[in-house]
Amino acid sequence: MALVVATPAFAHPETEAFVQSAFLKTPEIVDCTLEDGTETQCHEITVGYLPEGLKIGPFCPATLDDAGGIWEWTGENAGLYRVDGDFLRMLDGLGYRFFDDDGNVYSVDNATERPTVDHACINVSVDESVEITMLLPVDPVMADTPTQLGTVGKVGVALDGVPIFSDAPSIQMTGHMPALDTCGGHVDPGGWYHWHATSTDMATVFATEDVDADCAMDQNPGAQFGYAFDGFALYGSREPDGSEPVGLDQCNGHVAPAADGAAVYHYHARETFPNLPPCLVGVQAQDNFTTTATAGIGAQRAGQDGRNEPPRPQGGGPGGMPPGFEEAAASLGVTPQALLDALGGPGQRPDLAAAATQLGVTEEALRGVLPPPPNQ
Repeated sequence: MALVVATPAFAHPETEAFVQSAFLKTPEIVDCTLEDGTETQCHEITVGYLPEGLKIGPFCPATLDDAGGIWEWTGENAGLYRVDGDFLRMLDGLGYRFFDDDGNVYSVDNATERPTVDHACINVSVDESVEITMLLPVDPVMADTPTQLGTVGKVGVALDGVPIFSDAPSIQMTGHMPALDTCGGHVDPGGWYHWHATSTDMATVFATEDVDADCAMDQNPGAQFGYAFDGFALYGSREPDGSEPVGLDQCNGHVAPAADGAAVYHYHARETFPNLPPCLVGVQAQDNFTTTATAGIGAQRAGQDGRNEPPRPQGGGPGGMPPGFEEAAASLGVTPQALLDALGGPGQRPDLAAAATQLGVTEEALRGVLPPPPNQ
């Protein structure tokens, strides 16, 4: 569906909508510059590594007899899974072994150590000293074209102060699994917790994907979850009145009555995982995410205090290119980006038959050049 390009009444971010205890200091309105060069003003908000009272985890199970968090597997047998023995044995059959002969799951703290095996579950420790500063435009501006979020793209901030990012790097990209908890979040190598999902609407996802899991947060598909970094509001998969959203654009947003009844542009969660918008229609502020951490996205003191900065696809920006894709694209006579786009991008379930048609090649040729699992 085409992007909405009319001039609707835009909802302004309201810092009063946030859980006030999330702020480490009173939010301010500051001068800022948008990514298109526009000089404007932004809300500046500062939060800590984790909201007070938010329970997180589990992420990695200790053994095949335990159940950890969740993971969106995008290879053969694609789907959302609970990270448990059944899932890990299935991955083992596909060439990704995450456990030893005694059934102990390989798990590492990526902030302080490097994996010594081909495939490990990532379970990062927190850094309670971290402060995170984010900027939200006071007056949202619609971009000429949407910004695709890709892998580990900046999405926004939840009303509890937790940052929101798009898809985590896939196992096919890194060989390892940065497992999410059942609310769709995990800890960045910088030591701060963040979401990769609309956590207040995970019950809808679990019902749709038939996953036996629960998120301990209050579930309300019609509630506002947060604000995107372009200043537009993020809602669950339903309208505030409980009705199904209609007329959604390619970023899963539209102009419709929001919580206060005013017809404004806002995004909606999807019913399947990942349930965040795939793109943003507005313009973000420059330098809109910084941390005091010594590693991770937005770190201003990278390399200090002994925390690792693990390798990230394209430095943690949007659209990381999986290993081997450039060679595969060259053999097919297409660009790497065209190949990635045809397969749906990182974090999406590839339809190889449709991808082959889009690229003008046979499905057999496509299957023959795609990179195998890292340990095969």
